[in-house]
Amino acid sequence: MRRYGKHTDEDDVRVRPSRHGSRPRTHRRPAHEDAAEGFVLTVDRGRITCLVGEVTVTAMKARELGRKAVVVGDRVAVVGDLSGKRDTLARIVRVEERTSVLRRTADDDDPYERVVVANADQLAVVTALADPEPRPRLIDRCLVAAYDAGLEPLLILTKADLAPAGPLLETYAPLGVRHVVTSAERFEDAASVEPVRELLDGRITAFVGHSGVGKTTLVNALVPERQRATGHVNAVTGRGRHTTVSALALPLPDAAGWVIDTPGVRSFGLNHIDPSRVIHAFPDLEPGAEGCPRACSHDEPDCALDAWVADGHADPARLYSLRRLLATRERTAGD
Repeated sequence: MRRYGKHTDEDDVRVRPSRHGSRPRTHRRPAHEDAAEGFVLTVDRGRITCLVGEVTVTAMKARELGRKAVVVGDRVAVVGDLSGKRDTLARIVRVEERTSVLRRTADDDDPYERVVVANADQLAVVTALADPEPRPRLIDRCLVAAYDAGLEPLLILTKADLAPAGPLLETYAPLGVRHVVTSAERFEDAASVEPVRELLDGRITAFVGHSGVGKTTLVNALVPERQRATGHVNAVTGRGRHTTVSALALPLPDAAGWVIDTPGVRSFGLNHIDPSRVIHAFPDLEPGAEGCPRACSHDEPDCALDAWVADGHADPARLYSLRRLLATRERTAGD
């Protein structure tokens, strides 16, 4: 007989059984020490293609990663079905620390930055010398993003059969940017891309450029067994059709390097860039900035770089180039 009132004890308390059992909840995450190492090749609508050893595996992001993005170039830890067979799916449980991150925003007033590529060490800025005409301001913006990310820039000029490269190269000579000049009409000849290949050997290189400059055509020539669709340039507008819709990492044949083909861009926003980091790419000017006022834009009356250059510590053309690059952040992203 059940007792009530003062004579009740713990035996009389009804306990509702837990639908989750008696196992205590924990916030500890599994360590996944047995996870395999993977390299992200492409990301498409939540499906992530990774290279695990010599096997190409399709994976999805594990819930414990939360909102952390997985991007091309990431080195990840993968568990689950790693056979690479059709209709199998693995899980990415960890994104390893990145050595570099190339970012952009859609426009300068866009507060949301997008990670383009992770772990690259070189940024190849591809531009045509004609058809379409070069866009120096867009090139400048790509260079600023490269310097901010700690990537070494490489300028690839295509369609040299249509216009001379000298005038454009003269603009960037003070920056000391490595460059190579090619002709799109000769890309079918393997020897014609050899000067480009030599600059990519042993490196992870992200390719950027606006539509119609021959970027994907060049990538197809560098990695012929992985042909990607190429488009044409509109004869009236001079604009090309976007043919690369998602970034893709491709191994260079007979070389210890990777090429990452990225979608063509019409703008390269720099809202996320801290101007104070850009000067790190100018080691001849950086010491002179120590005398600058706090938050100096390096283009104002009290900037110490003017005296630094006047004293002969750096070439005036280098200071002009730095200021030109920093000024690109004040212009519209697509000019």
